[in-house]
Amino acid sequence: MSALLASLLLPLRQLDDRAFLAPLLKGALGAALGCAALIVLGGWGAEALLGQTGWLGSYSGVLGGMLALIVAVWLFVPLLLAVASLFLDDVASAVEARFYPSLPPARGASLAAQGRAGLGLAARVLLWTLLALAATLAVPPFGVVLFPVVATVSLGQGLFEGVAWRRMGVAEARALRRRLGLPVYVLGGALAALALVPVLNLLVPVLGAAAMTHLLHRSGPVGRVPA
Repeated sequence: MSALLASLLLPLRQLDDRAFLAPLLKGALGAALGCAALIVLGGWGAEALLGQTGWLGSYSGVLGGMLALIVAVWLFVPLLLAVASLFLDDVASAVEARFYPSLPPARGASLAAQGRAGLGLAARVLLWTLLALAATLAVPPFGVVLFPVVATVSLGQGLFEGVAWRRMGVAEARALRRRLGLPVYVLGGALAALALVPVLNLLVPVLGAAAMTHLLHRSGPVGRVPA
């Protein structure tokens, strides 16, 4: 089984594992609450911006609802990465305990280094997202191309480097991600597609972290596993 195919399928085999199921359910709940908050805040912001009375108010309400939905969809990827960051260690530990029990304890980048790198990555993802959102609102057809590209790059880079930091330094994790190249972005693309499917998209933070953990150990220098 290739490293990429294994990374896609093995997380599904762990759905009966209590150590994996707990962060999966918590991650799904966190993503659901975050999505609801995005929609509510987007609607409130659109109403405040477009608020009118009478028939114009009704029209503004519809337009505001549409804008709120667009904003919520676009900001959902940064939200997924934020939720994933809360459960990366639990998910990676559960995956390693079941599939890679011979690995030594995780000793990678310091918490301070991970925090700095995480904030930098979050800032880049948010900037990409906001620029792409602005372009989409200005010329809506752009969103058809921009959303999958931004989501694929964001989820691929964010989740892979996040799990890699547990086992290596920040610079080493970035270099390994660049060296792997295509598999990281294929997984990112698969997760971006899943992020568009209602209900299933709530599982992306944890399933994505698990998939990237498998990719790390099956393709990288830490814990290489036969296919």
